Order: sequence, then C-alpha cells, then structure tokens
Amino acid sequence: MFDQITIQLLMGQLLIGLINGSFYAMLALGLAIIFGLMHVVNFAHGAQYMLGAFAALILLNTFGVPYWWALVIAPVVVGALGIVMERVILKPIRELDHLYSLLATFATVLIIEGLMRLQFGASGLPYRSPLPGGVNLGFMFLPWYRAWVVGFSLIVCVAVWYLIEKTKLGSYLRAANERPEIVESFGINVPLMMSLTYGLGVGLAALGGVLAAPIYQVSPSMGSNLMIVIFAVVVIGGMGSIIGAILTGYLIGIVEGLTKVFYPEGSHLAIFVIMILALILRPQGLFSAAEKSR
Repeated sequence: MFDQITIQLLMGQLLIGLINGSFYAMLALGLAIIFGLMHVVNFAHGAQYMLGAFAALILLNTFGVPYWWALVIAPVVVGALGIVMERVILKPIRELDHLYSLLATFATVLIIEGLMRLQFGASGLPYRSPLPGGVNLGFMFLPWYRAWVVGFSLIVCVAVWYLIEKTKLGSYLRAANERPEIVESFGINVPLMMSLTYGLGVGLAALGGVLAAPIYQVSPSMGSNLMIVIFAVVVIGGMGSIIGAILTGYLIGIVEGLTKVFYPEGSHLAIFVIMILALILRPQGLFSAAEKSR
C-alpha cells in the first residue's frame, strides 16, 4: 500500500488539508468567540457562512462587484444581519438556559436555508476564481487562489486573536461577559458590546464563505455540511478557546488530508475519533489551559 504513495499525492492532500483547515479555523474561531464571550451555542454559524458565499455571488452577478470588494462588503453585510438577529432573537432569551439559544439558532438555520433553496434552488452555483493559474513546484501544481486562501485566513485568525487577547477592546469584550455590571459602571454599553461580538463572529463566518465561493459550489447546504466538523473542532480545542479554535482547525484539516492518503475511507471518521479521545482524556479541551493562563 505505502509503495503506491507518491510525493505528489502526499503534498496534494496536504494542500487540501491546509485549505480545509483554513476554513475550519476561521469558522471555529467565530464560533468560539460567540460561545466564549456570549455563552451562545450558535447553530446558525453554517448558514451565515453560506450567506457570505451567496452575498459574494449576488454582488458579482447582480451588481458587478468584483471578488476583492465582495471580500469586504459581504462580511460586513452578513455581520450586520447577525447583529439584527442577536437583537431580535437572542437578546430576549439571553438569561435563559443555553438550550434556548441553540433551538432558536437552529430554527433560524432552517428558515434561511429554506428561503435560499426557494430563491436559488438546491444545486450548487459556480463562482469564478479571482486568481487563475498557479505555480509548478516540481512535485505538484499550486493554484494561486488556494495559496492565497491559506495565507489570508492565517493572517485573519492571528489578527482576530490579537484583537481579542491583547487589545483594550478585547479586554472590554471579555469583561462585558464576565462582569457586565462593572463594565456598565464605566459608561460602556454592554448590550451593544454583546451585539458587536456576535456580529464579529458572524462576519468571520461570512468571510469564510466568500473565500470558499471560488473553490466549492455555492449552495444552500454548504454550511450545514461543514458545521458538524466545526463543532468537533471547537470541542477538541476547548469550548470558547480562541487559540484552541485556530490551532485545532488547521490541525484537523491536515489530519483529514493526510488520512485520505493512507486510509481514504476513514478520513472523515478520524475527526470524530479524535473528538471522542479528547472528550475522554481532556474534556475541557486541548488548549483550555493556555487560554486560562493569559
């Protein structure tokens, strides 16, 4: 079996793993922010990722807005819709059990996906690559756009981690969740901070959708197909752990890619085996200690 594994196959699957890991990390980061700072299990995260991809497609086909502008406009628009959703749906049930927010966001998923199917159908729609071509590395052909996705997502993840963990704004966001009465005594609008936090997490999901549009087919179910893996990533890294979501996202993507080389049938299964082992051996998450030590 191993004598059939070539360097081209190995590096090709490693690239696919890095690309998938980029989306896993970005989506898990947004989910971890929302749960870690708001204690909301955002089941609508996949639908918001899908909305980002469709927003980019609509901007291009209807308004002629190129990809590079859609990369800015679509996350802002979907993030703003997320803020409206937080104010209208999640804010009234904020003091209730987490189960209520999970059910509310799950119902939102069904509504959003149903509306998108009615409007665009169930089959996928193409989005042309903004960076055609690539470079021949000798052992593999590297498309420019896929290299851009890996690099850009890493920059975004590091920038958001720095914002949350190392800046005064991030301190306010964390304090608004832990000691809202103290933060309000300084004249800070805590409900607005919570809404902006949710909007940031939703915007990250939408940004991932824009990045995914030229690689995958843009379809109403593209988010639902991904969310089960994203929840596994967040659980493995530690619920609410920012750095855990980023590192575990890339790690799971690479593990999935390499598993396809040696045992293709078990590549998807490997993710959940890791999740079960993590829950048994370290139920608080692999990186929760690092998060608490800041």
